[in-house]
Amino acid sequence: MPSDSGSVSSERLDASIPGAFPEGNLSQTHISTTHQSLTQALYARRAEYTRPRHVRIKVGSWNVAGLKGVEQDIAAWFVDGKGIEQSLAGLGISEPDAKDASAKESISDQEARRTSLAPTVPIHDTAAVPSNEEVGLYVLGLQEVVDISSATEALRPYTDPSVANKWKTSIATALPNGYRLVAEQQLIGLLLLVYASPEVHPHIKSVSTTSVGTGLMGYMGNKGAVTARIVLGETTRLVFVNSHLSAGADKTSLERRNWDASQITSRTRFDPITDAMDLNQGHGEGIGDEDFAFWFGDLNYRLEGMPGEDVRRLLTVHTRSYDQDTAEDAKDNASTSGDSGYSSKRDSEDAIPLPPELDPSSLHTTIKSLLPHDELRQQQKAGKAFHDGWEEGPIRFLPTYKYDVGKVGVFDSSEKRRGPSWCDRILYRTRASRHQYSLKAKELEAARKKDEEMKAKGLDHAADDEDVLYDYDPDTDGDKNDSYDEYDEQEDPEPEIVPTKAGFSDEFVLETYSSHMRVISSDHKPLEAVFSLKYDAVIPELKTGIHQEVARELDRQENEGRPSVTLVVDRSTGVATPENKDTTESSFDGVDFGDVAFGKSKRRNITIANTGRVPATFGFTDRPVDKSQPEGVFPPWLRVRFDREPDGPANSSSNGLVEEYTLEAGDVCSAELKLKVDSPDMVRLLNEGTSCLDEVLVLRVNDGRDHFLPLRAHWVPSTLTRTVDKLIKIPEGGIRKLQHQKPDCEGVRWSVPREIFRLTEVLEDMTERTLAEWDMTGHEVDQENAPWQHNAAWPFVSQVKEEEDEEVVAGIIEALDCDEPFERAFPATMRPKTRLEYVAETLLLFLRSLQDGVITKSLWEKLEEGIATREKSKQQLDRDDEKMWALEILATAPNHNATFLLLISVLQNITNQIAEAGKSDPSTPRASTDLPASPRASVRRRTLSKIPDIALRQLIHRNYATVIADVVFRGTSAEKMREKDRAVRKERMIKVVELFLKNEDDGTA
Repeated sequence: MPSDSGSVSSERLDASIPGAFPEGNLSQTHISTTHQSLTQALYARRAEYTRPRHVRIKVGSWNVAGLKGVEQDIAAWFVDGKGIEQSLAGLGISEPDAKDASAKESISDQEARRTSLAPTVPIHDTAAVPSNEEVGLYVLGLQEVVDISSATEALRPYTDPSVANKWKTSIATALPNGYRLVAEQQLIGLLLLVYASPEVHPHIKSVSTTSVGTGLMGYMGNKGAVTARIVLGETTRLVFVNSHLSAGADKTSLERRNWDASQITSRTRFDPITDAMDLNQGHGEGIGDEDFAFWFGDLNYRLEGMPGEDVRRLLTVHTRSYDQDTAEDAKDNASTSGDSGYSSKRDSEDAIPLPPELDPSSLHTTIKSLLPHDELRQQQKAGKAFHDGWEEGPIRFLPTYKYDVGKVGVFDSSEKRRGPSWCDRILYRTRASRHQYSLKAKELEAARKKDEEMKAKGLDHAADDEDVLYDYDPDTDGDKNDSYDEYDEQEDPEPEIVPTKAGFSDEFVLETYSSHMRVISSDHKPLEAVFSLKYDAVIPELKTGIHQEVARELDRQENEGRPSVTLVVDRSTGVATPENKDTTESSFDGVDFGDVAFGKSKRRNITIANTGRVPATFGFTDRPVDKSQPEGVFPPWLRVRFDREPDGPANSSSNGLVEEYTLEAGDVCSAELKLKVDSPDMVRLLNEGTSCLDEVLVLRVNDGRDHFLPLRAHWVPSTLTRTVDKLIKIPEGGIRKLQHQKPDCEGVRWSVPREIFRLTEVLEDMTERTLAEWDMTGHEVDQENAPWQHNAAWPFVSQVKEEEDEEVVAGIIEALDCDEPFERAFPATMRPKTRLEYVAETLLLFLRSLQDGVITKSLWEKLEEGIATREKSKQQLDRDDEKMWALEILATAPNHNATFLLLISVLQNITNQIAEAGKSDPSTPRASTDLPASPRASVRRRTLSKIPDIALRQLIHRNYATVIADVVFRGTSAEKMREKDRAVRKERMIKVVELFLKNEDDGTA
């Protein structure tokens, strides 16, 4: 049977698009197919919404040996590009200007003034590599920022932030204005920092960092790696690995280094990201899934098979001073390693200089003779480590390890006299090079299997045997890095064209690879590489426009013979008015709700018309969302109401529609979209910026095409769902005043969150006004329904909900957010009693929304531990002693303590006001057996005082304690506890509140 060409082409397209839907989902529902078609068409036009960008990436690596003051040098070499000795520098370093070279501080002067309190780089040095604004991404990997030789430090499961802070301070001071830290990860002595320029930072997304410990027991952090993943322009994945591998010069140490590298590769996992087509991958990425990877650090690979003393003598020839006066002394000491300075004596001016590669005494020749003994290159060639596509720039600089601290070119003169080695390395790998390695490995494996099959058949490798198609020699095949022997290291590399995972073509080239020999504050020399990357970046505005064009084009391509409807947004609701300035007309092709605040409803209308020739049955269906968003037909903050009843009872039809509506040809209906954010969880996500009010509704027409209705709204910050520590830093003017800055960037301004203070203040005032009004008019107007007579939890438990006043609480929150008077939140005709009940409801809402609570989880755990201990031992403390014990615990969090005591004081004041009003109210019960109802607390009346006034206070206190305990305490999630344990914990919380509420003369409740 002939294949369906359309189906085949579709499958090929699916397979070629990164992030395409899995096969199992292609036929799940019509919406999946429609969304995929839209995505494919958008992807096909990616060239229209991307623009080329260029970034220079500087990668630096330095083992600082846990020494003090080394951070003084970070600005000079890493940011300013100084500290390079050009004659021994490396790839991409040109000879210095004669004037600059003569002005640079001499080596002897530099070593003489060395101190841990100032930079050690030469005075009057100039930049020899790209620096400052020339670099778009600064990536710094440090090793041994703490003393990892200490068992205490090596076994610490956490990091000391003060260590990283001193490095960040030094770098931030040196970087040009506008550079921002975009990634940071520390593991004991390993520290990785990534900074971006103001031009590059907006294009960085999906930042993820992680760490892998491979030290003691294979998991401790004294050895291992810290890693960061970023995505540039939504198209290009970059991974940075800063590692410190096992030390030692023996074979076992070499094998452990290889094992460390394999563990880092296999155990590193990043957070899932969304690719260029906005399709969530659903799983984390690892090393190897990126487009460009950079692996750097102290890899600790040594020179194999060469006595360290011989290497020291050989290299010391090139570290002698240029100073003519000391040339003879340097010559006499050529066989020792105690000389400082650089390079061999120059040829006389009359001699014709030889090219370095032809001069047997040149540094180039010396390095070239040593590199075949480099363990890293040997392991790559043997396919044991870093062989799967990893590359390194040409090494044209002296070994970076090990030098005497404070000396420019003196190799280790300690008792151990360690042999010089290129321990510090910067490797890189492109997606293309890894792909080429994979193809080569598959070819070699196929050849090996074929060769084994031939041998099993009794065939040999005779050249005249035409049946032998493959000849595999395990001793020679698979040497991926044979090119090292033939690599001409004088040739500067050409830009490489790299196809990315997102389907773009980037240009990548290594510009410089050099060590900073004139930095003398550590026994390692800093190493850096500068890369140039040209990539295509998605421009969000262009992508949005193309997305709309593609959607409209797909609309036009639908079969006109099928049922069709037209979806029209009612723009009349978007006309700007003095009262509604956020709904101005715009080019946005969807429903724009404008600015949205907590609890404030926003309504917009849409019209649906049957513009076809046959009846059309339609309804909203599930939205295409990623796993981080709640599923369903509508987001939780949206309600849709049609102006007609559905065709039948609500149920999920075969087309995924919960409710269906049918329009005859030419018929029209409308729907109201109501947006309201009243969930504290949603408020928290919006405040933190991890969620937004942008959505796309899908209107499905049976046997027709889907319509996509974009929604958008701008969330304005709210004081809800914050922490006490953040709220006390908000200045006058409210949270809205901090639209473009974080609250924690301000200093502490209040001992108690101002919002709680304002609410409690108006709560007391409203209580006084309500009781005064009752005292003046209540006896005549409403004698049987005094507000406290039937409800001991009043005003915190009430029945004030009315349809027309549903947003009063939202108005009160708005007044808090904007630091405005509360009066505008209430209708002019609303009585003080009703206003009071709304304020009380708002206070409970505010307290419940605090992320850390008034009594934090840690404070409650200490309180509960003491209570449980006394319950177990049946020990009872005097009330004052127990109160002092509780205050000592709360005092460890002063702001939380002050907030709690403020609430207690307000509750006591309200209780006193109600009790006093009850004395003057003839309708108030005068017997302790005839008391108000207790809606929030179970109270045995016989446990109350026989004195009516005291009994009333006890009953109110018990109800208030029950209400407040629900909102001020934070503890282990109740879902994880048994019902009995939840009840015990709740009772303990209530008792803590009662402990502070009860007066001396209240008796025992």
